[in-house]
Amino acid sequence: MTTSFPMNDGNSAYSYFNNSQRQKELIDASKDMVRDVIIAKLDVEVMLSSSHTFRIIELGCSIGPNTFHAMQHVVDVVKEKYHNINLEFQVFLVTMSKTISTPFFDHYLLIDPTMHLEFQDLFMIPKELLDEKSSTWNKGLIHYGTSNIDVVNAYIAQFEKDMEIFFNARAEEIVPGGMMVFISPFSSYTRLVEFFGSSLMDLVNEGKLDESLVDSFNLPMYFPSPQDMTKVVEKNGCFSIEKMELAYPKSKLVDEIDAKTFIINLRAVLEGLLINHFGSKIAEEVCARTLLKSEEISTWMKANGGKSCQLFVALKRK
Repeated sequence: MTTSFPMNDGNSAYSYFNNSQRQKELIDASKDMVRDVIIAKLDVEVMLSSSHTFRIIELGCSIGPNTFHAMQHVVDVVKEKYHNINLEFQVFLVTMSKTISTPFFDHYLLIDPTMHLEFQDLFMIPKELLDEKSSTWNKGLIHYGTSNIDVVNAYIAQFEKDMEIFFNARAEEIVPGGMMVFISPFSSYTRLVEFFGSSLMDLVNEGKLDESLVDSFNLPMYFPSPQDMTKVVEKNGCFSIEKMELAYPKSKLVDEIDAKTFIINLRAVLEGLLINHFGSKIAEEVCARTLLKSEEISTWMKANGGKSCQLFVALKRK
């Protein structure tokens, strides 16, 4: 069973509930794609033989309204398409939270062979990065964006391994003809998380943090390309690719004040990982220092605002 570090709980200044504006932008921007793929590719009448119960599951959700908005959109679109069928909807939320748990979440093993449509976001970490004698030892860095090719390949290999397990589990849950939709950040996000890494190295250079702690810390996130995703889907063979598209939802977060908002959003996601590895005092200082880089971050955001940063994937169970 893997250890999970969910987003910040509660209703505090740095909670995910109060700091998920960017995530809402991404969800809202994907609504048309979700609608299009449901209208064009989902065939409820083929899947529902003896029952009119349509089941939807959201895997790995956190606390806040974004999940409910996304699920309501799916329900509304399915109702629109099949207005002549009296469908009963069941929506399951697999919560990643420190204070709220569900009996479903245990690694990737959620087995229910009656699911019709799933939403999913993913992240993982390669174990090889913990071997300081290996070429995959990611010295001074916390992610793969500017790392050597061996580190990048380790992330890719772990992604492929985890996705094989993930797809096999999902294939046991989803009925033939059922669909799975997920949205993944694309490669431009690697630079954003590296601002936290530079803050950690600032502490190292000031003698406030042992460099070995930074060397042994790697963010458990891989942002797959369309080629990466196509490869793992085709290798597994349980799903067909119905839609895959790169997009950059135009963000309203562009100036220095908005860059601060973006960093606080990222803090709500990453702080649990930082606290687990470095302790709460260092985690707090890293987040505070990264916030002070808002001018630099704003400059980067303006320069890279037109690049693809979101991968939309819709798969159908064969």
